[in-house]
Amino acid sequence: MLQRGALLLAFTAISSSAFAVDASIKKQLEKLDPETRLEQSCDTEAMSRISKDKTGFKPDKVIAYTFKDPVKTANSMTAPGAVFRSKGDWYHLSYTCVTGPQHMNVRDLTYKIGDKVPRQEWQQHYLYD
Repeated sequence: MLQRGALLLAFTAISSSAFAVDASIKKQLEKLDPETRLEQSCDTEAMSRISKDKTGFKPDKVIAYTFKDPVKTANSMTAPGAVFRSKGDWYHLSYTCVTGPQHMNVRDLTYKIGDKVPRQEWQQHYLYD
């Protein structure tokens, strides 16, 4: 679990569709266990897509497991209880992500943005400014 947060800063620099991984990011992803790599790849792609879409959001963090644990298969993950932070506020997010077998490249991602998470709920869900 500690790896998730520690490596997220490096992943936030990725901003291309279909998650084209540069050499330094690939090296960091390869150090992760496959399950964590799947989650990091999908979270990062979700941030990238939300940023590029005309939503007005500028996400700097996605957490796949805040309100409900993600469901993972060999090369995919569904995160019905995810959240993302944009401009200092947290928003509900659900997404489905499909990667290649090494979990380095996202092949498909669909998502739905939900309501803003009320600030009084942040502490109980370990959300922060």
